[in-house]
Amino acid sequence: MNEERRHRDKETQPRLGVDFGRVIQGAALAPGDEDTVFLSGGLEEALRTPPSVGAFEVLPRLVRRFEGRAWVISKCGPRIEQRTRQWLDHHDFYDRTGIARENVRFCRARADKAVHCAELGITHMIDDRVDVHRALREVVPHRLLFGAQSEPVPEWVRHVPTWEDAERAVLETTDRFPRAHL
Repeated sequence: MNEERRHRDKETQPRLGVDFGRVIQGAALAPGDEDTVFLSGGLEEALRTPPSVGAFEVLPRLVRRFEGRAWVISKCGPRIEQRTRQWLDHHDFYDRTGIARENVRFCRARADKAVHCAELGITHMIDDRVDVHRALREVVPHRLLFGAQSEPVPEWVRHVPTWEDAERAVLETTDRFPRAHL
């Protein structure tokens, strides 16, 4: 496929990006809660931490809706990157969700998620941090702020407290894309 066609396809095909921490795994039930077991506990404790409620039910449906054009885009350091990959393997993430193993991206700064989103042509991003969505404002048209929030939600991002809310929001917006891609 030539470069021009690849660029055009990125503009017309919906593409999903999903954060890992506090979205796929460790979603807080109340604002400000942290998943300290995953971050600072031992490996065995981290591997036992469950996926966020609804993640493994909703993600496979969204991945099918996006015809496999879905990526995990996560900010972390090298140790947590390794732990995240181990968690994904331990929970059979790739087979259970349909997200390809090679569709996992890591960066060291939250704002750098915008670089991945631009490169991949992400149209929908589910992340739990306003600062990430602020960096994505000019890059990703559909920004979904996941989970419990302690601060007011800005009007330029859509708040989705649960995976079911995220699914509804995505389905509402994917109707705007050509049917050939859905």
